[in-house]
Amino acid sequence: MTENNQGRRGRPANEALGQTIADAACELFVELGYQATTMDKVAQRAKISKLSIYRHFENKEALFSAAIAASCHRFAPQALFDGVDGSAEDQLMAVGSSLLRTFLNPDVRRVEAMITADKTNQKSLSKLQYEAGPAHVIAQIEALLRRLHAKAVLNVPDPLQSARLFAALFKGSDLLIIARFDEEKAEDDNEIASYCRSAVAMFVAAHGDDDHAGG
Repeated sequence: MTENNQGRRGRPANEALGQTIADAACELFVELGYQATTMDKVAQRAKISKLSIYRHFENKEALFSAAIAASCHRFAPQALFDGVDGSAEDQLMAVGSSLLRTFLNPDVRRVEAMITADKTNQKSLSKLQYEAGPAHVIAQIEALLRRLHAKAVLNVPDPLQSARLFAALFKGSDLLIIARFDEEKAEDDNEIASYCRSAVAMFVAAHGDDDHAGG
């Protein structure tokens, strides 16, 4: 059987199966909503047994968190924060562009719409989404800002607060509103690049204390 073969191959196969389950669940959460998505339907979509799902995820809440985290890591992977070279502006531009493209991604916007529409579970789902997605990304931005501060490239005395503000610059982009009625314009590379350059320039100007950054 396929599942047994996967089990014998050890941890990498288990991780791959977990990713398959999370991807299938994410599709169904977007298509059907949280309440209508059942473990049986996820098993059917992933073409595995329901028992295999429970080997990886304790309950539907844990599966939802994993689906959000998988989506977040796919669009804003850890490698982006660890492997960007260049000036502070270059690094922040790469991160900011990835963030904005993530927010503009139709699947990400559908998940947010699904949570907003689910009045029964809205608070609990919002908390799970925040912990699995935005909180993780903000923590990575905070780590990047700490490194830039330590190198005296930027003056960031409060990296966490600055990370939150940096994320807010992109979450608050008017392109997210424009995307509701004109996706082509909102997802235009020139529009995104122009917005990100302006946002990063504003952020750098606010964190460019000459006494720390050295001009």
